[in-house]
Amino acid sequence: MNGGLHKRNVGSRSYGELGSDSGDQSIFKALKEFDAYAKPLDDFRVKTNTGAFVSLASYFVIFILLLSEFTDWRTMQVNPSLDVDIARKEKMEINMNVTFPKIPCFLLSIDVMDVSGEHQNDVDHSMMKSRLSPTGQHIEAEKGVIGEKHENPPTATTAGAVADPNYCGDCYGGVKPSNGCCNTCEDVRKAYTEKGWSFDKPEGIAQCVKEGWSDKIKEQENEGCNISGHIEVNKVAGNFHFAPGKSFQQGGMHVHDLAAFGRAGAQYDFSHTIHSLSFGPYASEVKNPLDDHSKKASKGHYMYQYFIKVVSTKLVYLNGTGFNTNQIAVTEHERDLGLPGSGLPGVFFNFDISPMLVTYTQYKKPFSHFLTDVCAVVGGVFTVAGIIDSLIYTAEKNLKRKVDLGKAS
Repeated sequence: MNGGLHKRNVGSRSYGELGSDSGDQSIFKALKEFDAYAKPLDDFRVKTNTGAFVSLASYFVIFILLLSEFTDWRTMQVNPSLDVDIARKEKMEINMNVTFPKIPCFLLSIDVMDVSGEHQNDVDHSMMKSRLSPTGQHIEAEKGVIGEKHENPPTATTAGAVADPNYCGDCYGGVKPSNGCCNTCEDVRKAYTEKGWSFDKPEGIAQCVKEGWSDKIKEQENEGCNISGHIEVNKVAGNFHFAPGKSFQQGGMHVHDLAAFGRAGAQYDFSHTIHSLSFGPYASEVKNPLDDHSKKASKGHYMYQYFIKVVSTKLVYLNGTGFNTNQIAVTEHERDLGLPGSGLPGVFFNFDISPMLVTYTQYKKPFSHFLTDVCAVVGGVFTVAGIIDSLIYTAEKNLKRKVDLGKAS
């Protein structure tokens, strides 16, 4: 009896173990229902030559697309955005490098004016003028007034004064400078300009005679000039221009005095080459449409006009630092003035300020985007390749069946 009880105990333990095994198997069996990648038996797999060609083609396409995605991931992206420019009370720096092969340096003046009423006449403090020979070779360069450079610093004698250190030159009725003396020909010319007079008889001024003013003009009248440097303007609509003669304001009008230069540059051939022109700091990412731009006049007395729209631009780099500059859009116009007196020949840049701010932000795709693109490429190509292979296999199978039926009949 004890043996029977012992057998029943063993039997009940065996049933428990079997129940546990069958429970585990049912769990794994239920888990298999979630397998989205059911595998056919090897005996039911059919491999064909066309399938091999489709597979090789898909491998090649995947390689090309993955290489393209990798290159795109490694490439710096730039995202533009457009906002209203809210900056106020700003100044703008205009950088330039321009060559005039037919206009001598002493004849050129650079003037700036804007809608706020500010005028800068004959700007020379931030510009460098280089005299050019008729063949285009550099002769000399000087900041400020060019064509009047001496090999040595001007002494009292060479400057039109006398050896007496207490000498004070006459200004000939012009507005005297702060020191009350006009010791050079240039001082007298500026005094005349401040007075609103034309500087038309330098040969009657002692300082000019001693400096050889007229001789220098005659010597340099066939030269050219290269002008480089920068001007600072208000960030409002305005213009700056290169024109012949010394400029000044008279009776609220902008006047260019040519009388002192005689027949020098009388043809006023303003053929020019703009080597560079930028509104604001130079940035390699910003293309300036007037860089390396040339104009050649068939004759003198031409007026060249450039109408420029200035758009504020901000560059934001990957490290978060910003860089402010401007980009420009340009429309150009040229006009033959015909006979002298019908207008002022020269090169005029009329600029207007856009109220918009363009921001370019550097951006690089994160690695997660690259992985997503890889999965999309691989999965998409294999899916399309599977559809193509299925269509080809079905077509071959149907064609073979029709051929076999034809033979049987």
